[in-house]
This record gives sequence, structure tokens and C-alpha cells, in this order.
Amino acid sequence: MKPYVWHARVYYEDTDAGGVVYYANYLKFMERARTEWLRSLGTEQDELAQNLNVLFAVRSVNIEYKQPARFNDSLSITVEPFALKPASVSFKQSIGINSQKMDLLTTAEVNIVCLSASDFSPQSIPKSLFTEIDREIKSAC
Repeated sequence: MKPYVWHARVYYEDTDAGGVVYYANYLKFMERARTEWLRSLGTEQDELAQNLNVLFAVRSVNIEYKQPARFNDSLSITVEPFALKPASVSFKQSIGINSQKMDLLTTAEVNIVCLSASDFSPQSIPKSLFTEIDREIKSAC
């Protein structure tokens, strides 16, 4: 199975004084892609919080910047879950221009934890979502 791919354009507000994407904004692109990936699975984060009292938060990020993205670039951001535990999921993510490996800009491993929306304590990923993520990981192998 191929990784989920979400497309975005670099706007002027995403860049720094040098005309390249500010380093922290790559994390924003990745966050948006993970949200769209969840949506593609039929899961809305606001509904998880309201109906099941759960939310997701980033625990850790290991990111490598290879090349800069610039104003008006068309980006492809990938999302690929690779490790699943009862209360966390880890993703491989990349950002490239037009999904071309030769134009790979950034790679990262992101670990997300499931928390109680009311007190931010660790909580198990809802069973139906856990099953769906597990299926995604197994189909990639």
C-alpha cells in the first residue's frame, strides 16, 4: 500500500526573509496531512473529542531537512503509520515537490499519543480507529 499523500502550496506567509519555508512550518504541513489522513479514514478529530473524550498530541518528532521549499512550490506531504501501541502511533512523513524522490525536501518520524480530552491523561486509541490503523500498517508490509 502506498503512503497517504496530501498536497499543499507554499504561501508567502510560510516563508522567512530569505524566501524559503521557515523550518517550523514543515511541522504545520505534516500536521495538516495527518489530519487529512485521519479524515480519509472517516475520523474527525473534533468528533473524537466531543463524542469519545479523546484527542491526539505530538510526543516526539525526529526531522531532517534536506532541501528548502520556496514560495509557490507545490508540495506533496506523505503520511505512513508504521508502529502502533494501545495509546500511541508513529508515522513516517516526508515533504517533497510533486512527490518526486529526487525533490525530497524533508523527512520525519512523528510519534502521536492519545489523551483524554478532559484531563490530558494517556488513553487508549478508540478500538475502531485502532483496528483501522492496524489494518493500514499491515497492508503496507
